[in-house]
Amino acid sequence: MSANGFHIGGSVDPRFGRVRDAFADNLASGADVGAACCVYVRGRVVVDLWGGWADRDRERPWTEDTAALVFSSTKGVTAACALRLVEHGLLDLDAPIAAYWPEFSAEGKGEVPVRWALSHRAGVPAIDAELTLDEVLAWHPIVTAIAAQRPSWTPGSRHGYHFRSYGWIVGELVRRVTGRPFGRVLADEMTAPLGADFWVGLPAAAEPRVARLIPPPPLADPDARAMFERLTGPDTLLGRALTGPSNLFHYDDMWNTRALHAAEMPSSNGIGTARALARIYAALVSDVDGVRLLRPETIAGARAVQSDGSDAVLGLPTRFGTGFMLPPSLSIAAAPAAFGHPGAGGSLGLADAEAELGFGYVMNQMQLGLTGDPRSARLLQAAYESLG
Repeated sequence: MSANGFHIGGSVDPRFGRVRDAFADNLASGADVGAACCVYVRGRVVVDLWGGWADRDRERPWTEDTAALVFSSTKGVTAACALRLVEHGLLDLDAPIAAYWPEFSAEGKGEVPVRWALSHRAGVPAIDAELTLDEVLAWHPIVTAIAAQRPSWTPGSRHGYHFRSYGWIVGELVRRVTGRPFGRVLADEMTAPLGADFWVGLPAAAEPRVARLIPPPPLADPDARAMFERLTGPDTLLGRALTGPSNLFHYDDMWNTRALHAAEMPSSNGIGTARALARIYAALVSDVDGVRLLRPETIAGARAVQSDGSDAVLGLPTRFGTGFMLPPSLSIAAAPAAFGHPGAGGSLGLADAEAELGFGYVMNQMQLGLTGDPRSARLLQAAYESLG
């Protein structure tokens, strides 16, 4: 335990001491309450750190096995799972979604290819159907509503961040071609072979391991707060995509409930350790204990830019490959060969195809912003600087 009231556990290769320093600074400054960071290089762990507290009252220490909700960092894992099925010949990125899911063809969506769903070009970032939370978490009502949804723009003509619908669309495609729920396929194809503690649909036995999410503090500046409320109001596309359907989703204590953890939301409710996130990404670009999840040519294709420029939902420039966010949107510290996905509040998972690096950062204190999280950026920059 440090003088500032936090502990740090784990191990660091001596060359990567800068990462430990950055991790300690995040905790010492109060930017993090509890967190973990893991880095793989060429299939080997070089950083595996955890520290701080797993609850806001600072009564439960963050341990080696503490898991955390990672919000949209889930999307990159979901993309990798879909790409596994592409390699198995079960999905074709250029085939229409409707070839696997005929109902999706409603309202002019019949020719939307799978690739557009993975690159935020499908045109259905918001769902207008009135649904209860129980209906959304039950899976079938929400995917039925998405299939019936009229696009917000002509599909393929532009891109816009599909906050939640991304996961339901890709997850339903996975379910249609395998006959199994997304979470089961994720376990069978990726997490079980790797021994990675990452779930979409958390089993009850793992619930005690989950850190308690601490919602983001309100914006201190009244003008900034008013602007944020205008941008995310229920009459805006951003607000509808962010909080919908039915204005059900907000970054508050709802995400600490068993119902939100147990459901399958492949865009938003992945739960895992930093070690699992880094291990999954490492296995996309190198062998990890004999396991490699995707072929190099698959990764090269996934890193090719599919969407770039002004985002029709966020109103900011974003860049996506097939399923993954790309630099500079990914992180200000990410090198050009990096790909992955950040999550609301601060989490980050990525790989670097040239450095053969896998990186995972999870935490419980949310900080909201549209331009990246400085905590993960400090850790990632330190990792790159340590490569030498």
